[in-house]
Amino acid sequence: MPQTHEVTNQVPPHHGYDAAADPALLEALAREGAGRAAPELHRLGVLAGSEQAAEWGRLANENEPVLRTHDRYGHRIDEVEFHPYWHELMHTAVSHGLHAAPWAQDEPGAHVARAAKFIVWSQVEAGHTCPVSMTYAAVPALRAAPALAEWLEPLLASRTYDFGLRRPDTKRGLIAGMSMTEKQGGSDVRANTTTAVPAGDGTYRLTGHKWFTSAPMSDVFLTLAQAPGGLSCFLLPRVLPDGTRNRLLLQRLKDKLGNRSNASSEIEYDGAFGWLVGEEGRGVATIIEMVNTTRLDCVLGGASGMRLGLIRAVHHATHRRAFGKALVDQPLMRNVLADLALESEAATAVAMRLAGATDRVARGDSDEALLRRLGLAVTKYWVCKRAPGHAAEALECLGGNGYVEDSGMPRLYREAPLSSIWEGSGNVAALDSLRAMARQPETVEAFFAEVGRAAGADRHLDAAVAGLHKQLADPAGAEYRARQLTETMALVLQASLLLRHAPAAVSDAFCASRLGGEHGGAYGTLPTGVDTGAVLARAATATV
Repeated sequence: MPQTHEVTNQVPPHHGYDAAADPALLEALAREGAGRAAPELHRLGVLAGSEQAAEWGRLANENEPVLRTHDRYGHRIDEVEFHPYWHELMHTAVSHGLHAAPWAQDEPGAHVARAAKFIVWSQVEAGHTCPVSMTYAAVPALRAAPALAEWLEPLLASRTYDFGLRRPDTKRGLIAGMSMTEKQGGSDVRANTTTAVPAGDGTYRLTGHKWFTSAPMSDVFLTLAQAPGGLSCFLLPRVLPDGTRNRLLLQRLKDKLGNRSNASSEIEYDGAFGWLVGEEGRGVATIIEMVNTTRLDCVLGGASGMRLGLIRAVHHATHRRAFGKALVDQPLMRNVLADLALESEAATAVAMRLAGATDRVARGDSDEALLRRLGLAVTKYWVCKRAPGHAAEALECLGGNGYVEDSGMPRLYREAPLSSIWEGSGNVAALDSLRAMARQPETVEAFFAEVGRAAGADRHLDAAVAGLHKQLADPAGAEYRARQLTETMALVLQASLLLRHAPAAVSDAFCASRLGGEHGGAYGTLPTGVDTGAVLARAATATV
C-alpha cells in the first residue's frame, strides 16, 4: 500500500507517571497525620500510572463477569467468573490495605493513608473498589455483634486476597458485601419485605429478593430483613459453617451503564442462614455506620475520578497543537483546565479532611464525629454531583479522541454518575443533611466551627457563611430547598479548607468563582485575573 500520510500531532500514551504526584493529596496526607505513608503511596502511584495497570483495568472491563448458576452436572453453584486481571486489581488493593486494614492498625493516620491510596489506585479501575469499600465499611457495623466481630474482623482486615467460596474459617482473608435494596423500596429500606424467622438456635432463616447486591462472590454480606421485632440487620455467609452453600441464589447480573468489571446481581434468599447483628428492630441504626463509611468512599471515588480526568486533559493539551501553539498555551483552554483543576483540588481537600475526621472518630473524638456526620452528607451530595460534569468536560478537552473508547475517557464518563447514586441519590444525601441538622443540632455547631477557622480570609466566604446562617434560621420550605442549601454548605466547607491550606492562586480563584458569582454555568468561565499557570502547575505533576 502506498504511504498516503504521516501521523503527526498525536499525543503520546499517558503511561509511565506517578499517580501519587499530586501536591494537594500529598499535602493533605501530611496535614491529616499520615505523612509517613508517602513512600508506599508513591510506590502504589507508580504502579497506578504504569501501562501494565492500565491493561489490567481495560481488560477487566472489556471481559465482564459471567454468572454460572449451575455446574455442568446440573448442581446449583451460583458463582461469578471474573477475568484474571480483576483478581490482580483486587490483590493490589487488599495488599496495600485499601479494604478493612486500617481498623486493625492502632496508630494515628491509618484511615488517612488508606484514603490517599484509595484515591490513587481508583484511578486505574473503579469497579473493583466497590467490594474493597464494602469490606472497609462492614467492620463498624459488625462490631454491634461482638462475637462475630472477634471472629471475622481479623480476616476482613487481612492483607491477603483469597478468592473463592469456602468456609470463612478456612480462608486467609475475607471480602464483605452489603445487600439492602429491594424491588419495591430502593432507598426506602423500611419498605423491605424480606423476612427473617428465628431458627431456635440463635440463628435466623431469611426469605426474600434483593434488587441490587454488588460483588456477589464476597464471603459475607450485611443485609436487612423483617424479624419478629422489626427491621433488623443480619450477617449472611456465602458458605455455611458445615461447608455447604448458603441459600443465596443469584438470579441475574445487572447490565449497567458503567462499573462493568464489577458484578452486581439480584439475589434470592431461599431460607438463607443468617446471624443477627445488633438488636431486633434496630437494623437501620446498626447498618447506618456502614452506609456512612461507604459515603466517605463515594467522596474519595469522586475525587479520584476528577483527578484522573484532569491529568488526562492536561496531558493531552500539553502535547497537542492547534493554531500554531500547544493547546495548553491557548487562553480559553487554560481557563477550562484551571477550572477543572480547582474542582479537583477542592474535592481532594474535603475528601482527605473527612478521612482525617474518620481517623479521629475511630480513636474516640466526639467533636470530629459531629463534623463527620454532617460533613459526609453534604460533601457526598456535592462532590459526587459534580463528578459527571467534570468527566464530560475533561473528555471534551480531548475532542474526538476523547470520545473514542481506547482513550479511556468513555469509561471514566460512564463511571462518574455511580457515586452520586450509590448509598443514596442526590435527593437522599441532601435530605439526610437536613435530618442530621434536625436530630443533632450540635452537628451544625461543629460545621460552623470548622469553616470558621478561615473567617476573615476571603470576603466571598464570609458573605456565604453569613447567608448560610440566615438560610438555616428560616426552616420554611427547607425540604424544597435542600439541594441548594446542601450545595452552599459543601462549597463553604471546601472554600474554608482551600483558604487555609492551598496556594492563594487556588483558593482565591475558587472563592471568586464558586462563592462570588464570577462564574458561568459551564467549566472554563473563570474570571479574568486568575493565575492559571500557578493553578495548572499543581495538575501537571502527573503528566508525561
